[in-house]
Amino acid sequence: MRRPVKNVPVKYVPVKFSAAIAFFAAVLVAATSCSPTPEAAESNTLKIVYQKTDSFTALDAVMQDAKKEFEAANSGVTVDLQPIQANDDDYGTKLSLAQRSADTAPDVFYEDTFKVRSDVDAGYLLRLDSYLEKWEDWSAFNEAAKAAGRADDGGIYAVPLGTDTRAIWYNKAVFQKAGVPVPWQPKTWDDILTTARAIKASDPSVIPFNMYAGKGTGEGTVMQSFYELLYGTDSTLYDEKEKKWVVGSLGFTDSLAFLKTLYDEKLAVSPAEALDANVWKKVFGEWFPQGKLAATVEGSYTPSFWQKGGAYEWAGYEQDMAVAMFPTQKGQAPGGVSMSGGWTLAVGAKSKNPELAFQFLTTALNKKNALAYDINNSQIAVRTDVASEPQYLAANPFVKDVSDLVKVTHYRPATADYPRISSAVQVATESVITGKQSPEDAAAEYDATVRKLVGEDKVLEK
Repeated sequence: MRRPVKNVPVKYVPVKFSAAIAFFAAVLVAATSCSPTPEAAESNTLKIVYQKTDSFTALDAVMQDAKKEFEAANSGVTVDLQPIQANDDDYGTKLSLAQRSADTAPDVFYEDTFKVRSDVDAGYLLRLDSYLEKWEDWSAFNEAAKAAGRADDGGIYAVPLGTDTRAIWYNKAVFQKAGVPVPWQPKTWDDILTTARAIKASDPSVIPFNMYAGKGTGEGTVMQSFYELLYGTDSTLYDEKEKKWVVGSLGFTDSLAFLKTLYDEKLAVSPAEALDANVWKKVFGEWFPQGKLAATVEGSYTPSFWQKGGAYEWAGYEQDMAVAMFPTQKGQAPGGVSMSGGWTLAVGAKSKNPELAFQFLTTALNKKNALAYDINNSQIAVRTDVASEPQYLAANPFVKDVSDLVKVTHYRPATADYPRISSAVQVATESVITGKQSPEDAAAEYDATVRKLVGEDKVLEK
């Protein structure tokens, strides 16, 4: 039962007190209106995601510098650097997971060139054409390099950091000890095997010629190994004209057979070592510096591991190491093979402030930062103004050797289904080096997998 309300006389409130209440109320309203809402604060924070490992710190250094530079020029903006400690494959997986939600998606991120088109199809990348038109530095980028960020619709979705090539890196001291003349340049696959066998006969404790294989080394298996072989035959992985995946090729089987010979004759690392995702650490950090490895196929970035400040500093590597072009199968034109890849920076499609995100991207890729990245990561410059810098040319004693390989280089198919095809190739190499399948059987299983993955209308039998 409600109690009756008594008549209460209205008390007099002094004018001064009333005014004070009004004043504080006004202050409260003003303070509330001036305080940034969570949404506003979030829009002024840029989330930057990229890869960092114990041996790959060059990009982190650039990002740290870009953060300071950008925050100093943009008051009230916070750059939140979120490096992911992972190898290439794990980094890609973690990045994809972050992309699924607007809450976790980055504003700017490090993107492998071979994933650009698939990630565009997935809706992860922002088209940059309208932004690039207003960026003066865009004209300084090599025209061929710009294509790395182009999708099927013709738009540019990522900006290259640098590019690379692949070559045979060999230890001259080990070769000379085995009686192999240097400089050394094999003309055929048989020349490689002949040299490898001579080195093994001279010193069985030395690994003569390493080529990665198996799923453990991921893209390293295909870029530093299988494709060097395949593109030196009369076959290819993908027919660019027909826009179809090639199956049933003799070159595919021959490439697997070459790997089988290397591993069966113990000319490469053991299968167990090959399946170790960290085998490359031994290649750079132990076997080459200690004279236990004669040669391997690796990227143009190789000196970055040994130079001052690198993960495995090696004084004198410039005198001991040399570069050779990987030959075609039988010495046929053009005489050699290389593979090129590289990484880019992209703006996330879910960014709440794409204009600000693009501005940070241009800061990270300005001439000063691009020069530092290319020098510290032994990258082939994609900015013409960086490529002509004396500091860049002097930083890597092999820059001319690895840059010359651009004339015989190839690129991975930039299609949305490539990552799954790459995985199937890695499985085939692993089956062969472990003795699970013959080259013919592994190639047949690869063909069946490709047909299942892409459908009959997207395969071409050769």
